[in-house]
Amino acid sequence: MMAPIAPMRKFYSLLLFLSLALLSACEELFEYHPNQIILNEDERNLTARNLARLQQQQPGDTLHLLVMGDTQRFYDAAEAFVDKANTFPYIDFVIHQGDISDFGMSQEFRWVHDIMKGLKWPYLTVVGNHDLLANGRKVYEQMYGAFNYSFDYGHTRFMFIDTNSMEYNYNGKVPDIDWLDKQLLHQEGDTWQQAIAVSHIPPYDTDFDADLEKVFHNTLKESERVQLSLHGHIHGFRADFRYDEDVLYLATSTVKEREFTYLKVWEGGYSFERVAY
Repeated sequence: MMAPIAPMRKFYSLLLFLSLALLSACEELFEYHPNQIILNEDERNLTARNLARLQQQQPGDTLHLLVMGDTQRFYDAAEAFVDKANTFPYIDFVIHQGDISDFGMSQEFRWVHDIMKGLKWPYLTVVGNHDLLANGRKVYEQMYGAFNYSFDYGHTRFMFIDTNSMEYNYNGKVPDIDWLDKQLLHQEGDTWQQAIAVSHIPPYDTDFDADLEKVFHNTLKESERVQLSLHGHIHGFRADFRYDEDVLYLATSTVKEREFTYLKVWEGGYSFERVAY
């Protein structure tokens, strides 16, 4: 005996309604294509938003920074970092050394930002090689902003620069040495007296364009205003005067190792401390 048509139609209508409701509830949990970008308005232009917060602060003679990075899929470790970072009495800002994501998908960036926004202080990022995978380039630009940017804070200029040469097939244009050189020109009336370079891949790594390795270093050295260059990528801590005694290349370990760097910067000098958590 066949079931009545009307009750069956109601059943399938209810089933369809529940299915659509479930998909709507889960749309933020899944990406259906690697080129899909789903961002809320408060997840856009985060570099500009955090710089605006930073400029509302009054820098002291000594700047206090936390340097971390390579969060990728290590979400528990990233949450633990935020908990530890918030125990410090005061930090000017936090630097994320890149590889925010692992596969360049927007949901990965969103998950990490959802963790990092729990910090008491602004955080600023530099683009990593994993952030350029799949549709990551567009995601990073929409969510954070430019790959190369600089700003002045107190006595120091900070220059965040894309050094992910391999992702551009070593085309001789990454890192952008001309851009870097222009940031290091000290103009009359400038309040900054020194500069710090911030990038994901250190110049001695094989992912960095070998033809630009010494050029990058010499650009920093010859400015006579850079003593320190900050990096991530190698997933371990390393601090050395790679080429001479003018510029220290300081790489901070991945959060997976439950470690970050506490950096203090004053006019003419700096100190750093490895912090385990």
